[in-house]
Amino acid sequence: MPYQGRITQWKDEQGYGFITPNGGGASLFVHIKAFRPRQSRPAGDEIVTYELVQDAKGRPRAAAVEFVRGTGRKNAIIANRPGFWPLGICSLFFIFLIVGVLSGKLPTPLLWLYVASSIIAFGAYWIDKRAAREGRWRTQESTLHLLALIGGWPGALMAQRHLRHKSAKSSFRQLFWFTVLLNCSALGLFLSPSGAQALRSALAIA
Repeated sequence: MPYQGRITQWKDEQGYGFITPNGGGASLFVHIKAFRPRQSRPAGDEIVTYELVQDAKGRPRAAAVEFVRGTGRKNAIIANRPGFWPLGICSLFFIFLIVGVLSGKLPTPLLWLYVASSIIAFGAYWIDKRAAREGRWRTQESTLHLLALIGGWPGALMAQRHLRHKSAKSSFRQLFWFTVLLNCSALGLFLSPSGAQALRSALAIA
């Protein structure tokens, strides 16, 4: 027998949430695997139909979940769409680095350091999100912040946008932007004559 309700809680990183039945009643657990094939991932607040089943411990949960027409992820995320500003910030930053290298104000290895760190950071976010969905060992947040601090923040920012990972946790985001500020501040110091000389010496030693 099909029932209808609304997804009132959804944790996309973990791949599960809760459905509140129409007419009230206790919320039902729903896992991403409970959605029928070819259904898009939920974003929260969608109206769905579902079947009521029990897990191995006899607890009720939703199964065979389908979106009611017009309430799927495509419509639900319009108001929360992150926009293109992360791409704009990253593009401007790398243009700044390239101009700095071409003008001789920044050493070429520094540009490659940011590129490599960003690729690694994006990969770390992807691995962490996949681990969260599959219930495996997670990457520590301190590791993600360290990657951002050493120059991988553009890749981390793009991962937050495209993977929708770590983009809703305010405490994580606040610390992330603090690492971005520290990294950019350090880069600004290296643009000074003494700082540039110190940076070139450090990269030469490395």
